[in-house]
Amino acid sequence: MALTQEAKNQIIKEYARHDGDTGSVEVQVAVLTADINQLNQHMNEHKHDFHSQRGLLKKIGRRRNLLRYLRNEDVTRYRDLIAKLGLRR
Repeated sequence: MALTQEAKNQIIKEYARHDGDTGSVEVQVAVLTADINQLNQHMNEHKHDFHSQRGLLKKIGRRRNLLRYLRNEDVTRYRDLIAKLGLRR
């Protein structure tokens, strides 16, 4: 149910700001978004899995906080990331 290491490495490579970057806000939000999308698919099939639902809500909250931080620090990076991930339709 969790992301495979290969998928996570691909996301890190795509959103990293420099070589070896694994902790920037962009990378964290991209990994969380992939996790959230995967959990959404799981929840569509298993509507009564309340433990996974709680994990999903915690990941959504974490992503929301990271996006708020990025918006307050650098609006252009925030807008680029939102457009690239397809959030805020």
